[in-house]
Amino acid sequence: MAQRILVILGHPSDDSLCAALAQSYMEGARSAGAEVRLLALGALAFDPLLHAGYRGNQPLEPDLQAAQAQITWAGHLVWVYPTWWGAMPALLKGFIDRVFLPGFAFKYRQGSSLWDRLLAGRSAELLVTMDSPPWYYRWVQHMPGHHQMKKTILEFSGIRPVRVH
Repeated sequence: MAQRILVILGHPSDDSLCAALAQSYMEGARSAGAEVRLLALGALAFDPLLHAGYRGNQPLEPDLQAAQAQITWAGHLVWVYPTWWGAMPALLKGFIDRVFLPGFAFKYRQGSSLWDRLLAGRSAELLVTMDSPPWYYRWVQHMPGHHQMKKTILEFSGIRPVRVH
């Protein structure tokens, strides 16, 4: 069975360097025999604000329901996005806030501080662009965006390994 890869383009523009990187990745993966789908966040219709946090019930728009289905389908997630102000763009953060919900990405155990990682069995790659020197991002800023995406979102949800490029 071919590897199922979902490429998630977190840049709002479809004519960006990130979009070109996503297309190149997809072409290479397809030529290697993988089944590849693209989820371009800039083309989705959704409210990126989680208005009541996890206390309220905010119905998912059809595009976000479809995004959850695609994440469930995939065995490997490739996130392509720029680093703006040390982290991911607001569009991508809003997407994660709305899609990686309790009951989909994780579930806290009753009476415990532990949780179940509901997206286990998947791996991920982060293809991240930035206009800062890599040494500065690593040694001065301490890679806040990479840490947030890898540790506090993907690995928290059970997705591992996560490779950063």
